[in-house]
Amino acid sequence: MLWGRPWGRCHPGRCALFLGLALVLDAVGLVLLLLGVFASLDFWDFLVYTGSLILAFSLLFWIIWYSLNIEVPLEKLGL
Repeated sequence: MLWGRPWGRCHPGRCALFLGLALVLDAVGLVLLLLGVFASLDFWDFLVYTGSLILAFSLLFWIIWYSLNIEVPLEKLGL
């Protein structure tokens, strides 16, 4: 079912701020990286390295967002 909702409601989770930061950093990093690769500029290496660093930094926000959205029942925690 491609158009239906077989898995329920889709939501960004409890930490939408970290998801938004990760998506923005991914977009900015990808634009800078591709601009450095495909544009004929004198400072292409700066764009490639900066885009790669921003993409690597966005992984931190993806990890934070994923970690804060893990739901563990209290019975499994043993509290």
